[in-house]
Amino acid sequence: MRIIRGTHRSVPAGLAALLGASALLTACSSDSSDGAAGDGTSTSSAGGGDVTIGIVELNLSNPFFGTLEKATEAAATANGWKVMKAEAKVPGDSATQVTAIENMINAGVKGIVLDPANPTALVDVVKKARDKGILVVTVNATLTPIDAADATFATDNEAAGVLIGKWAKANGPADPSIAMLDYDLSDGPAKGRHVGFLKGYGIDDSSPLIAGTALTKGTVDTGQSAMEQLLSAHPDINLAYTINEPTAHGAYTAIKNHGTDVTLVSVDGACSGVQDVKDGIIGATAMQFPSKMGEMAVDAIAAYIKDGTKPASGLTDSGSVLITDKPADGLESQDSSWGLDNCWGEK
Repeated sequence: MRIIRGTHRSVPAGLAALLGASALLTACSSDSSDGAAGDGTSTSSAGGGDVTIGIVELNLSNPFFGTLEKATEAAATANGWKVMKAEAKVPGDSATQVTAIENMINAGVKGIVLDPANPTALVDVVKKARDKGILVVTVNATLTPIDAADATFATDNEAAGVLIGKWAKANGPADPSIAMLDYDLSDGPAKGRHVGFLKGYGIDDSSPLIAGTALTKGTVDTGQSAMEQLLSAHPDINLAYTINEPTAHGAYTAIKNHGTDVTLVSVDGACSGVQDVKDGIIGATAMQFPSKMGEMAVDAIAAYIKDGTKPASGLTDSGSVLITDKPADGLESQDSSWGLDNCWGEK
């Protein structure tokens, strides 16, 4: 198998990554804002009270993370809580997140909802928060070990990958030549999706059916360039796994320019990605639900504040749904119309 690797280290939709950077202060846009907290975060309140929780997100240039943060904040303020927020300045910016959690500990928050930029870099500061009696739950991605946080609410990315792998096996080409357009596989969600696709298809990384692989940044541009390289080296490619829908969209441009026919599968369920399913660009995608992750995290903190009840340790799956307009026998799915009614991000 020929390996073609692209430059990496920028987070795709719904994924964490590994980089260090300086702190970022993101101002709250709510009309009820209390103003800057003066400690490296922003603070808002919709209902007063003496409860404050922290929300620590990844870089909000990615609409997945913005959707997750907004849903978390809305659920928190619906409880009358104040909210301290901080977001990574660049993808994988664990340094900002560590500083933010330190600030939240000092401010006496009751709980923290964390979307970790790095599975290990935040373990020590999370332990410090938990030792102070603060409930820390992760969303979207896990810490390593997973029980370093009190609980995790996230997509089971391997299960999502299995869905598109099974669909590709059932509805893809009979004589497959597969391209794998990945993101850095040290990232938990990226690895889960990769492993799940292979498992769903019934192969492993050593399979001769895999023509080539490429690492992308999970973006349209890197998806296109990676697919161009792979098609140049392996013009017989007819099936491509993509780490997310922007990657798939870019890959489609390369495929169209190449004048070939390649079935694309992906993961995320953004409205733009579901539209690509409707338009016949992506054959199938697995939708995840960032708003549900945030709401589940807030529910867990509410129970803890009420009577000290802690959520179940480990991963609680927020669910994934196969979206396709070409259903496969024996594989549950929803069509693109349902997907557009339930997707996240701008339509």
